[in-house]
Amino acid sequence: MALEHADVIRAAHLARLGLSDEDAAHYLDDLGRILEMVDQLQTLDTEGVAPLAHPLDATQRLRADEVTESDQRERFQRCAPAVEQGLYLVPRVVE
Repeated sequence: MALEHADVIRAAHLARLGLSDEDAAHYLDDLGRILEMVDQLQTLDTEGVAPLAHPLDATQRLRADEVTESDQRERFQRCAPAVEQGLYLVPRVVE
């Protein structure tokens, strides 16, 4: 896909970016090279290749799921204008 100067200006407008004509010419070259690389990637045979969630075969180190605070719901709800069965009552805003 060949990009034109007007395409870059329109994309900048849609992204709400202020872009001068000089900058647009610079981005035209950069975006053109990016699209060429994408076209090259499209030609690769990926049949039988499983999609990756992450490029490295690593697992996320997660902290233990432990309770660190006591239940303070009643304390927090004491200052609420309206509470019922542990829930905050608010005025209806959607009909």
